[in-house]
Amino acid sequence: MKKIALALLLAFALAPAASFAQIAIRIGPPPPVYERRGPPPERGSVWIGGYQRYDGDHYVWNPGRYERPPREHQRWVQHHWAHRHGGWVMVEGHWR
Repeated sequence: MKKIALALLLAFALAPAASFAQIAIRIGPPPPVYERRGPPPERGSVWIGGYQRYDGDHYVWNPGRYERPPREHQRWVQHHWAHRHGGWVMVEGHWR
């Protein structure tokens, strides 16, 4: 029982550090897919463009969507891939 408790404690202690881990991918992402935007569902909605997500051994398109900003006057910074140290790293989109 002590071993299980110790393992859980260690897992919880390392969890925050693991959330900052980035995986570099050697093959760059394919070009973005053109998306036709429909009308916004409600006033104040912001378009969040789609992006290529890496899924194990290939890229998968995540379609765009409308979303309301968490706070007024915030803008969306798009997901994008950055070339770093010979590989490609996903930079998550976020509200600014």
